[in-house]
Amino acid sequence: MKQLVYKNTKISFTDEGKGTAVVLLHGFLENKGMWNAYVPELAKKHRVIAVDLLGHGDTECLGYVHAMEDQADMLYALLLFLKIRKSVLVGHSMGGYVALAFAELYPDHVKGLFLLNSTSRADSEERKVNRDRAVVCVKQNYSSFVSMSIANLFNEDNREKLAPEIERVKQEALKTPLQGIVAALEGMKIRKDREVILHFAPYPIQLVLGQKDGVLIYEDTIDQIEGTNVALTTFPDGHMSHIENETALKKVMLDFLKKV
Repeated sequence: MKQLVYKNTKISFTDEGKGTAVVLLHGFLENKGMWNAYVPELAKKHRVIAVDLLGHGDTECLGYVHAMEDQADMLYALLLFLKIRKSVLVGHSMGGYVALAFAELYPDHVKGLFLLNSTSRADSEERKVNRDRAVVCVKQNYSSFVSMSIANLFNEDNREKLAPEIERVKQEALKTPLQGIVAALEGMKIRKDREVILHFAPYPIQLVLGQKDGVLIYEDTIDQIEGTNVALTTFPDGHMSHIENETALKKVMLDFLKKV
């Protein structure tokens, strides 16, 4: 594990392998450890950087709101520090929102985008109200909010079969500080719509979705790539494709990296 101090804030990351840089961005309530099963495989032919986003894992909080642009600016500072000019960004859920913000702010530094269980669209009004409710809930009962949030990410049919994995994800999520959770919820709530990137980006983009995702409605999410060159892979499960469909996802990732 390595560290960078950015705006008086400790940023935690790992850096392994050589070759094209691949930056792994975790989702809400996750940390860089979510990629542990993927890094060894990817690092055989690539330089793989896994980052703890602001207020998650071993990275400290920067403020009361962590906008997706704040996360992207931090990522840019990290890549400058590592002397990486161009990279492929892989983002799960909130990590995808960060990747898209980075792609908008620093377009010349992107070689490819891999959006996993994520969307380019802004929150709907209903979703914004739910984010506000979530802020209230997590302040009132932190651990039950985290436990409930994690269970809902998995396809119901998998919850018994994947019980040990779900428990492990919960334990990792419980390491996220309250301030980090609130700052992320506030940041996701105000994020911009970035669908235009899917239509006009000059580099390859891959979208991976779960058909029974309880967070992103599948039909609404595929709608955004109509008329684009974005490659789509659909799995039959929930929001946690990296766990629910691990073997198949590794293959999709490696195939995408060959194209970039």
